[in-house]
Amino acid sequence: MRKNLTGMLCILLALSCGEKKTEPTSNTAVKEEPAQAVFADAKFTALGEKGINSLSSGDLTDWNNGFAENAVYYWNNGDSIKGKAAINQYWTKRRKEIIDTMTFSNRIWLPITVNKPQANERTGNYLLCWYRVDATYKTGKKMGQFIHTVLHFDANDKIDFVSQYLDRVPINAAMAK
Repeated sequence: MRKNLTGMLCILLALSCGEKKTEPTSNTAVKEEPAQAVFADAKFTALGEKGINSLSSGDLTDWNNGFAENAVYYWNNGDSIKGKAAINQYWTKRRKEIIDTMTFSNRIWLPITVNKPQANERTGNYLLCWYRVDATYKTGKKMGQFIHTVLHFDANDKIDFVSQYLDRVPINAAMAK
């Protein structure tokens, strides 16, 4: 996990600090192309912190307010939830019926703005998040693991895309009766 995190941070720093390309011209001003990705406003870190603090405390109304109506939530196993209402329903059920407590620690935040996608990703503001989640389930069992989450924000600073990378094995074990 640390190798992946270190590698990803190095790649992102290289992208954001890369040389700007210029077009040579004879007697005109040099036109600079925007960098592929740059560090984004720290407000996206604050929005991420607010969101996981609300999820941790069980304030699902506040947590859900951070999502756009058309938001999509993906997991690395291929599952997904589409729409703010469905995301709210899923997490409300998990926090009220499945998970007793949930805490986030060892938080790392990296807000970036993608100006030129490499493939099919969106342009705009992202928040890359790495943190440890410790949860106690209604079964009495505990689960702890590091999770990586990618958030994309729309023009209104609402989350319209989440991609979360986690290990389902400890979650399933904690849910088993």
